[in-house]
Parts: sequence; structure tokens; C-alpha cells
Amino acid sequence: MTVTIEPHVARAWIERVGSEGRRERVRDEVAVEEPLEIRVDGEPIAVAMRTPGEDEELAVGFLAGEALIGGRKDVASVGPTEDFAANIVELRTRNGLRRDPAGERRFSLTSACGVCGKAALEFVDRAAPPVEPGRPVEPELVLRLPSATRAAQAGFERTGGLHATGLFDADGRLLALREDVGRHNAIDKAVGALLLEGSYPLPGVIACLSGRAGFELVQKAGVAGMAGVVAVGAPSTLAVDLARERGMLLCGFVRGDSFNVYAGVERLAG
Repeated sequence: MTVTIEPHVARAWIERVGSEGRRERVRDEVAVEEPLEIRVDGEPIAVAMRTPGEDEELAVGFLAGEALIGGRKDVASVGPTEDFAANIVELRTRNGLRRDPAGERRFSLTSACGVCGKAALEFVDRAAPPVEPGRPVEPELVLRLPSATRAAQAGFERTGGLHATGLFDADGRLLALREDVGRHNAIDKAVGALLLEGSYPLPGVIACLSGRAGFELVQKAGVAGMAGVVAVGAPSTLAVDLARERGMLLCGFVRGDSFNVYAGVERLAG
């Protein structure tokens, strides 16, 4: 039996096995995962497996990443529905979606794989212009971002089970950080938080990922117009291809005093 003590964290009885087979029954904290249906103007658009909390941010961040909305001006309202408030969030648009997803597919988002199976590079070309050249990024800033992100991961500190995305400006100031069992949900929530504040697109912003840099994460950063992505893990080939095509900085294995640059080396200072 688990007992939820806050949206991100639940407690469960577990059996802890130690040295020499010693066992003890203890209470542990576990990251929460539950489904969320996203509706737009009354129509179901997606079902996400996510960590509860920041559901409005998740909804608008996901829709922006799919180029269905272009910013705060497209959002009339967003919030839980009255019938199943904990499981459904609805966004009302001002003038409808920017494109009609009907006939393409019904989105189904697991906490593992993000949005898969699209004509990837072509979609981003249609959804957003190439990233504009901007202020050079200092290598020292790249090295600082993972530790700054890790320091703000309160949920991970307690559960060890949440991914995180931190969004930083060119000076290394943390603009938003969100955690979730799904790495793509974490970036959607972080982007959604800034979008609801009126900041979108996000030129000059760098996303720092707590894990690997898969295509879907670089795609979301590219559609948002970010300058680059920094990850403590590895990128995929498609992520590298996309970052190079978009002119984005893409750094992986950012650990200690070194990192690999897979795309956008011209964006680095020095």
C-alpha cells in the first residue's frame, strides 16, 4: 500500500535487504506516476503518464512542443476539469489550434519514450525557424549547469526516481526547473512554466537535462527556439543530426571538468 503525501512523492512499505541477508521492513519514499488526459477545447488530445503537479504547465508545454500553440496569447485558460479534476486538464484556446491534429494521430505519452514515430526533422523544420545566432556560451557555464540543476532537484533527493530539466539564461540564471518521472514531461513542464509567464519562444535559453539527450528532448528545445541543450548523459544520433541542422549547441557527458560537444561548437566562446 502506498500513501501519497504530496503530488510528487508517496510512501510505501518495502523490504530492505542488507549484508548477510539481513532484512528489515521500512517506509520508503517513491516517485508518483499517474495518467493525465489533456483536452483542448473539449476534445481529448493526449494521455500522459506523468508525476502529478504542474499539470497546466505540462499541457501548454506539450502543445507548444507540438507546434499546436505558439505562446501565451493562444491560451484563453488552462486548468483541471470539474468532473475528474485530478486526472484531466483542459486548455481553452483563443482562436483554435495552430494546426489540426485530427487525422494525424492521438498522442499517447508514456513516462519512458516521449513522442515517437514522426517524420522528425521535417516536423521541426515546419514548426519553427532555425535557431538564431546569439551570445557565445562560456565553457565554464556548461560545466556549472548540471550541478546547479542537481541542487534544485528536491524530488530526486527524496526518491531517486525523477528526471529534471533546468532552463537557464546566458548568464547561468535558473529560469525554471521541473521534475517528472518522464524526461520529456520535465522539459514540457519547464517550458510551460515560462510560456504561462509570457516568455515563449525562448531564444538564448539553454536546457540542462539530468539524463541523456534523446531526440524528443532536442526537438522540444528546437521548437522553443532555445540556443542549446546540455546533458549529463549521451545524445542519440537523431538528436545530434537535429541539433546540427538547427544550429543548436548540444553537449553531452557534462561531468566534472569535461564535456563532449556534438553540435554547435561555433556557439562556444574561446
